[in-house]
Amino acid sequence: MESLLSEKGLRLLIVTEDEEFARSLYDYLVPLGYNMDRASSGTSGWKRAASSSYELLLIDMALSGMDGLTLCRRLREEVGLETPVLLFMNGESLEARVLGLNWGADAFVSKSVDLRELEAIMRAIVRRTGSRPQSRCLSWAGLELDAYTHTVTCEGTPLQLRPIAFTILARLMRQAPGVVTRKDLEYEIYGEFPPDSDSLRTHIHSLRKALQQAGRPILKTVTHVGYCLLSWPLSEDVPSE
Repeated sequence: MESLLSEKGLRLLIVTEDEEFARSLYDYLVPLGYNMDRASSGTSGWKRAASSSYELLLIDMALSGMDGLTLCRRLREEVGLETPVLLFMNGESLEARVLGLNWGADAFVSKSVDLRELEAIMRAIVRRTGSRPQSRCLSWAGLELDAYTHTVTCEGTPLQLRPIAFTILARLMRQAPGVVTRKDLEYEIYGEFPPDSDSLRTHIHSLRKALQQAGRPILKTVTHVGYCLLSWPLSEDVPSE
């Protein structure tokens, strides 16, 4: 069979809570040369898909934290992700399938599908979409963030950020110069179960301090709304706080 894989293989993200199903996919696809990552909930799938580069997303419809349809929609609308998405059906209605296609899914397939057919469908999707890994790097105001290596530099100088501060910065850079609400940032970090304490404020303070030390005081608090990153150099009449 003619291979569509590069010498390193296509990079796939599987989002499913079904351990047996995930194991069967790994057992079949890894020997064929695919590079596989897995997320076991809608929330963790969101974080992985939004912050790393893949050539195909395989998403189960039934997920905790965020169902497969919602995950697909948010990746398309909020992140602007163009990576093709294959959704696994669990007996959903015609209306649900139509909604999924309208929300950005490229195809549906039953979880009982023969794995040979599944791989053929995957190849067809990648061939049709001409999928290539999206740039894993984000750039803003002299900052360069690489989601794959989990590194950030400012004009070539590395920034040392804690993991949550890194996640916040990545989200703000993806949406810059737009505002990200506090609620959306909390969901990005904690999913459906944010802590009772206002720990977001602590992480914002940590990120703001790191940016200021790097010579980029661009993190702005939008009162009663959220946060955003300003352009650089700053306008004289725009405070960063």
